[in-house]
Formats: sequence, C-alpha cells, structure tokens
Amino acid sequence: MIKAVNTIRIEKGRSDEVLPLFQKPKDVHKFEGFVVMEVLRNETSEEYDELDICTTWEERKHFDQWLEARNHRKEQQGQQAGKRSEDSPILGAELNIYEVAYRHEPTRKQEKEA
Repeated sequence: MIKAVNTIRIEKGRSDEVLPLFQKPKDVHKFEGFVVMEVLRNETSEEYDELDICTTWEERKHFDQWLEARNHRKEQQGQQAGKRSEDSPILGAELNIYEVAYRHEPTRKQEKEA
C-alpha cells in the first residue's frame, strides 16, 4: 500500500479559495486500486497556507496508472503543468510518495473479548 501526498502551498489567507476544489469526489475515486482520499489543511505555517491532498492506493502501479491518465487528460485539454495564472493563490506544489510500512486500526469489541 502507498500514500501519495500532494502538498500545495497557497498565499497566506487564501486557502478557502482552493479548498472547495476538493470538496466533491472526482474521477480518482473510481480508479482501480484507489482506497481513500484525505484533504488536510496545515495550520502551522506563518508564511503561507498549505493543503495536503493525500490519496492511498493498494499498489504503486495503480497510482502510476492514474497519474499517467491524469497527465494525458491535461495534455488533451491544453493545460500546462506548473503554469500559474496571475490571480492564482497557489504558490507551488510538491508530490511525495510513501510506502505504508505499518497501519494500526482501532481494536474492535469482538477482538477484545477473544
């Protein structure tokens, strides 16, 4: 299992402009191997706002297939990666991939009684 974390840096005080883009499920939710998506707002930086878009995948190959399909779709739509419009609050983004080495779930009542 892997977790992909896209960290988006946003001009201070403008994260509310970007956050709604992630409110509704998108095509990623239907992709093979997709497990869960979490959108985290980091409140610790005084310099900028930050959103972490975290997706968990059964296997790295599923994430890679989704990423390839997404990049292909953007190319067809004529979008240029990394190009920022003048009024965009987004300062930049960084993608990190993590292997989920351990995952602990809550103990269930039935397991406690056994």
